[in-house]
Amino acid sequence: MNPSNQTTTQTEHELGSLLRYWRQQRGRSQLHLSLDTGISQRHISFVESGRSVPSRDLLLNLAKTLDVPLREQNALLLASGYAPVYLESNWDAPEMKIVSKVVDRMLAQHEPHPALMMDRYWNIWKTNQAAPRFFGSFVDLSLRQKPRNLLHLLFDPDGMRPFVEDWEDIASGLLQRVHREAVGHVTDKKTTELLDDLKKYPGVKELRNGRKSQTPVLPITFVKGRERFSYFSMVTTIGLPQDITAQEFRIECMYPVEHDDEHT
Repeated sequence: MNPSNQTTTQTEHELGSLLRYWRQQRGRSQLHLSLDTGISQRHISFVESGRSVPSRDLLLNLAKTLDVPLREQNALLLASGYAPVYLESNWDAPEMKIVSKVVDRMLAQHEPHPALMMDRYWNIWKTNQAAPRFFGSFVDLSLRQKPRNLLHLLFDPDGMRPFVEDWEDIASGLLQRVHREAVGHVTDKKTTELLDDLKKYPGVKELRNGRKSQTPVLPITFVKGRERFSYFSMVTTIGLPQDITAQEFRIECMYPVEHDDEHT
């Protein structure tokens, strides 16, 4: 076999597998995808079976209809032999300046309460001053390699875990959040690896669904001596990202839980 033909066949097979994967993840049949995109079911079938290579515009049409994340859209394009169209910019890149300034402003305005900017794998890249001050009052953050991972910090018995009230319920809820908030609502390889690493901590494999909270949110309460600090989180993301970095970060702001008697 001609080596170039072999490479083309492998590429077409990879593309077909990726497209089929995302279609099935979204619960779409080829017919439904055809109706949603205006692309014939026969053509979609040929692409998935490796019998046809779509144009770049057709592939992007399919990807957007299936709500494929930007990083994975680039993977589809590469599998088709096309160059990626979405950048993955560094935070100090000129094109990210406006986003970075807004993030810094949001973090600063949330003082005196903790606020963090994280990537899709819960790695912390930016915080306001309150965040390290708060977590650092419980554990020595200098012992943890940067970028610090919020989940590891909360699951590690040598981290914040001993200070979290009802840790099993909170940990169960956090694991559900990982799946629910995954980019594209799909746990990719690195997310799966993160979950596997968390399961290595004592008691994590045995976790079951946490109790149903009687309040609208499930706050996390940190206990140190006689002091108790209860917070719930609100998460902010960009509405219409056109850059991988912009799509995959989120800001988590921790708000104190106020009790009714504080207003009487």
